[in-house]
Amino acid sequence: MATLRALVRIRGRVQGVSFRYFTQRTARALGLTGWVRNLPDGTVEALFEGERESIEEALAACRQGPPAAEVEEFRVDWQSSAKEFIDFTVRY
Repeated sequence: MATLRALVRIRGRVQGVSFRYFTQRTARALGLTGWVRNLPDGTVEALFEGERESIEEALAACRQGPPAAEVEEFRVDWQSSAKEFIDFTVRY
């Protein structure tokens, strides 16, 4: 099955609420690779790579986020897979 990647930007109350670790746990549980990081403007950015169905599941989870999060805006940019990752990591 073909792999894809999705670059996601999440705005709202998404920093300081364990959003990155929630995203990492979700991605790993779904067998996805890539990364998640906080950006200086208060948003969270993530790159998921894997099968589309698994990415869609991760996106659905991230639209909700962990209990303390409040997602206000959610943008997804679909791209071709580069297959450059072996794990899903939190970037600092």
